Amino acid sequence: MIKWLGAVVGFFLRGLSGAVLGFFAGSIIDGFFGNNKSNARSVFQDYTRPNVSPADFELNLLSLCSIVIKADGQVSQSEMDYVRQYFVSTYGKDKANAIFRSFNEINKKGEISAERVCTFLAQRTRYEVRLQLLHFLFGIAQADGNISNSEIQKIREIAGYLRVPLNEFDSIKAMFVKSANNSYKILDVPKSATDAEVKKAYREMAKKYHPDRVNTQDEAIKKGAEEKFKQVQAAYETIQKERGLN
Repeated sequence: MIKWLGAVVGFFLRGLSGAVLGFFAGSIIDGFFGNNKSNARSVFQDYTRPNVSPADFELNLLSLCSIVIKADGQVSQSEMDYVRQYFVSTYGKDKANAIFRSFNEINKKGEISAERVCTFLAQRTRYEVRLQLLHFLFGIAQADGNISNSEIQKIREIAGYLRVPLNEFDSIKAMFVKSANNSYKILDVPKSATDAEVKKAYREMAKKYHPDRVNTQDEAIKKGAEEKFKQVQAAYETIQKERGLN
């Protein structure tokens, strides 16, 4: 309770930065005077441990799913089913339900901050995993048959917080939002690129998105890597046919 009071007081004194400082200061006080002092330590552990635990990864992933689902101002049942199916198929029904219960408790405490969640993940996950997170979020947005501009903008915002540059975001976007020169966009090269530049881009993309480079136990992220790798190969094959490359 003290942490939320600290956040409010901090906001009035120093704006958003004060709210953040007030929240963490209050968390420490809550930890010392609450029933379980481990809460005080957890505030620092979140910022010092090098890797994200499976439980934290699941909850933060679910937070990003929720943000994308709400991005266009309406909650699509098909998008919710897409997320639920992923968690059930990955973790089993019982564990998936436990994850959702934990998330609902967190969600009751206030609006989810995309910047906070992404900062947490960016500090604790490999770059290849963050790319696959964006791929998964686009899959959610596409689940209802249409990816709205607001969903695209929200995922782009998330990409920025995850420290993924715009050209990488556009490459992933091209796999879901079709447009002219789509194969070139996936390989992140202009249509005017030379044959040598196209081949080099393909080799770099194939290496970057190879499933073996995605070091995670999360099955959906692994599947996303495999799918993206296949799309990179398909894009190159399309360009090969257009140009008659060997």
